[in-house]
Amino acid sequence: MGLPLQHVPETPWSDIWIGVRNRLRVEFGQGIFDTWIAPLSFESAADGHVRLSAPRRLIRDYVTSHHSARLERAFGGLSTEFVSLDIVVAAQDSREVSAPKMAPVTTAQRQRPPHAAANGAANAVGKVSGPSLKGLWDRQPDPSQSFASFIVGPANEFAFKAAQRVVEVGESEIGLLFIHGGFGYGKTHLLNAIAIEAQSSHRARVLFLRAEDFMRRFLAALRSQETLNFKEELRGADTLVIDDLQHICGRTATSSEFLHTVNAFTDLRRKVVIAADRPPSMLEGLSDDIRSRLQGAVVIALEKPDAATRLIMLKAKAAEMEKKRPRAHLPVSVLEQIANELDVSPRELLSVLVKLATYADLTGKPVTAEIAEEAIGTRAAAGDCRVTIEEIQKKTAEFYKLDLREMHSARRARQVARPRQVAMFLARELTSRSLPDIGKRFGGRDHTTVLHACRRVEELRKMDPVLQQEVDFLRNVLVHPRSI
Repeated sequence: MGLPLQHVPETPWSDIWIGVRNRLRVEFGQGIFDTWIAPLSFESAADGHVRLSAPRRLIRDYVTSHHSARLERAFGGLSTEFVSLDIVVAAQDSREVSAPKMAPVTTAQRQRPPHAAANGAANAVGKVSGPSLKGLWDRQPDPSQSFASFIVGPANEFAFKAAQRVVEVGESEIGLLFIHGGFGYGKTHLLNAIAIEAQSSHRARVLFLRAEDFMRRFLAALRSQETLNFKEELRGADTLVIDDLQHICGRTATSSEFLHTVNAFTDLRRKVVIAADRPPSMLEGLSDDIRSRLQGAVVIALEKPDAATRLIMLKAKAAEMEKKRPRAHLPVSVLEQIANELDVSPRELLSVLVKLATYADLTGKPVTAEIAEEAIGTRAAAGDCRVTIEEIQKKTAEFYKLDLREMHSARRARQVARPRQVAMFLARELTSRSLPDIGKRFGGRDHTTVLHACRRVEELRKMDPVLQQEVDFLRNVLVHPRSI
C-alpha cells in the first residue's frame, strides 16, 4: 500500500495569489495597491495555510492590522481550500524575491470555479485612483537643499540638529517636529533636507506636501467620496512633511482631518515634520485640540540670523560662487561689512551678495567698501529691503505696548484694533503680499477687512498728526533699522 498523496488544490496557490492581487487592485485602487499589496510576495502554502512575505516590518505590520481581513476574503473567494493567512518579514537574503510574474493561462486556471473566473475577468479592467489622489506623491525634494548645503550658525543650530535627529532610524524622541520662522529663514530648506536624508539613507517613503496641497486633495476626496482612499494613501508614508501649515488655519474640516492624520502617524510611531510662519500658539483659526496637539510637538523657531551667522552664510556662498566664476571674488572685509550692516533674512542677504559678485565677475573690478555701501544703500532706498509681515507685526506691537498675539486675535477694542489696522496698512505698503495673503497673517481675516483697515488709516493720517507721526516712525524703523 503506497503512501497517501498530499492534497493539492485544483488551482496552484501561486496562480490563486495572482488572482488575489488582481482582485485587490480593483478593490483598493492602484495607489493603495502599489503601496501595500504590490510589495508582498507569495512564499508558501500547505494544507490551506498561506504564507506571504513583506520586504519590511513596517509593511507587514500595517497590512496585518489594516488589510489582512480583505486578503483573507480574497483568498477564500478564489479557493475553497483556503484556511488561514500568515504574513512574515522576508529574510535579508531573499529580498530580491518580488511579486510573482503574470504567468500564461494554464489548464488549471481554465478550470477555475465560475466565481473565480468572473473575479479574474473583472480584475483585468483595474481601477484608476480618483482625482483626489492623482499626483499626491509627485513632489520630490530639491536635491540642492540638503543638510550638507544648509549653513549652520548660532541662530539656526538648534533647528538644524533637531531636523537631523528626527530622521534617525527607530523611535527617536522626536516624532513630531514643528519648525517656524519668517520667510526666507530656511524652513523649506530643512524640510527638503529631511526628505532627502530619509529617502536616501533610510529608504523611507516620504510624503512631502504643501498645506494647500493637503487641503485641495482632501476637499477633492470629500467631493468624490474617496476620503477612505485619501486617508489610507496618506498613511502609506513613513514620514509626512507639511510646509506652510498656516494656510489651512480656519478651514475646519481640513484642519480636523489634519489632526486625525497627525494622530494616526503618532499611533503608528511614524514621523511628522511641520513648518509654519509662526508658532502653534499664534496660529489663528485652529480648534483647541489641534493647537494643543501641535504645542505638544518639539517646537523650534528659526530666528533671523545674527551677524555671526550672516557672515558664515556669506563666506560659504561666496566660496561656492568663486569656484564657478573665479572673477566673482569678494574680500572678507566686504563680506563682514554686509553681515554687519544688513540685518535681514538669509534670502535677502544672499541677494546682495549675488549682486556684488556679479558686478565683480562682469566688470573685472574689485569690490571695494564704497561699492558695497552703495549696493546696500541703493537697496534700502529702492525699497528693495523686503520687510516681512512678521517684522511689521512685532515692531507695531512693541511700539503700542501690545502682546504680539493681539495682531492675530479677534478683539475689537480700540486700543487693539487701531494698532492692528496700522500694521495692516504698513504690510500693504512695505511688502509685495496680496490683500488676501495679508489677511491670512492677521488671524485669517479676509481681504475686505484689510482693505478697510488701509483706507481707514489713510483717512485718519490726514486728520490726526499724531497718528501720522506714529506711522512715519514705524515705517522708518522697519525700512531703515540701522538709522534708529
